[in-house]
Amino acid sequence: MKKAYLVKIVPPFGYRVFRLEFTWRHLAFAAALTLALTGGTAGYGILTVRHAEASVGALRSLTSDQRNQLEQIDAQAAQLDGQLRALKLQNEQIRRLIGDHGQARVTPAPAATAAASKAGPVSLRARGDFAVVAARLERLRAASTQVRGDGDRLRNLALRVLNIHRLADLARARALAAIPSVNPAGPGVGVRSAYGWRIDPWPEFHKGVDLDADYGDPVRAAAAGTVVEAGYDGGYGYKIDIDHGNGYHTWYCHLSRIDVRAGQYVMKAQHIALVGSTGASTGPHLHYQIMLDGQAVDPTPYLDGVPEHVLASLR
Repeated sequence: MKKAYLVKIVPPFGYRVFRLEFTWRHLAFAAALTLALTGGTAGYGILTVRHAEASVGALRSLTSDQRNQLEQIDAQAAQLDGQLRALKLQNEQIRRLIGDHGQARVTPAPAATAAASKAGPVSLRARGDFAVVAARLERLRAASTQVRGDGDRLRNLALRVLNIHRLADLARARALAAIPSVNPAGPGVGVRSAYGWRIDPWPEFHKGVDLDADYGDPVRAAAAGTVVEAGYDGGYGYKIDIDHGNGYHTWYCHLSRIDVRAGQYVMKAQHIALVGSTGASTGPHLHYQIMLDGQAVDPTPYLDGVPEHVLASLR
């Protein structure tokens, strides 16, 4: 007969009695089931704890990534702010250089962006708000783009102004090149006979100057222009007439040799002939004469540069 345990359950009311009979096998099975449930619960708890630890690690990693992203955005914002300041300074320098007084009006930056730019880069990490950070970065980008566009317009304007100034300088240089300002007999060569009335070698109004040059000395063009005459002309002997295109003509007379031809364009100080004593001449010298609008003028002020009154007329 097997050994068993009997459990009676008597309800508080009624006459029916419930009997439960257990053997050692039942108890062993119950104990094993209890241990299994306990072990499963413990294992589930351990898995839950490990999952929680993994979640915490992931959150920490996410927080670190967010912090890194914010630091990168902060660096970008600081870089954009620096570029914006540099571009504004460059634009102001261009305005001062070209004397801009309203030709290129630049649209002012929005107040928020301007304030952010004046305040300089601030720490974005402490704010922890991607939307705010992104908005500020976008404002900086927009302001930077706007200032770059203004800079491009100013640089284009500066190039036009510089080209105008360059053209003006070239025009002035061309005008100066066409005004007699070189001693045709050479630097330092003096005047033997001045402009005006004289009695030697005969009484006359001398319409030029006789430069004290020797036979065969080189003769240079006093200004740039076109040769309109190059040949023998009575008492002037061998003569060159250069038209400078501005009312001025220069004459070089009593030459021994002519080295240019009619129609040839010559530069200022270019060699054109040799000194001689042809025509009505008492000895080797260079008769140099300046005609302005068909009237002879004193060449003396033109021997050492452009006279002041002529320069004043060019301004």
